[in-house]
Amino acid sequence: MPMIDVYATEGTFKDKHTLAQDLAKAVMRWEAVPDLALFRDNTAAFIHDLPADAISNAAGAGNYVRVQVLTPVNVLDRTKQLGVVNELTEIVAAAAGEPGLSDRTWVLIAESPEGGWGIAGHAYTNAEIADAARRALGAATGGR
Repeated sequence: MPMIDVYATEGTFKDKHTLAQDLAKAVMRWEAVPDLALFRDNTAAFIHDLPADAISNAAGAGNYVRVQVLTPVNVLDRTKQLGVVNELTEIVAAAAGEPGLSDRTWVLIAESPEGGWGIAGHAYTNAEIADAARRALGAATGGR
């Protein structure tokens, strides 16, 4: 149930809502979670528009995009990390209509500590998230 934050200069993306949804769906696929409301409703992306002068590298260029993905601990193995970074970079460049933006897109993966994933006022452990998913999957399949 990742949270995704995208930081870019104003005007980089025309359709922020679709970008946010595409990023959320992509990370869900890489996490390989079941297509349940539990995960769909708690996986979200936030697109942050910044003024043009609010971003700069050490050389002074500000035409970068930063994508930060926060996941529960140990959800993404190395193969999934590589896939998430690649696909999110492609989605961002396509949403901006600028293929060269891939070279200027930074994707950072961070992990929430065990018990540090809060939903509806409760800090969930990975085991509690898995239990909730099993219950939701059982309800979706009629307990089979």
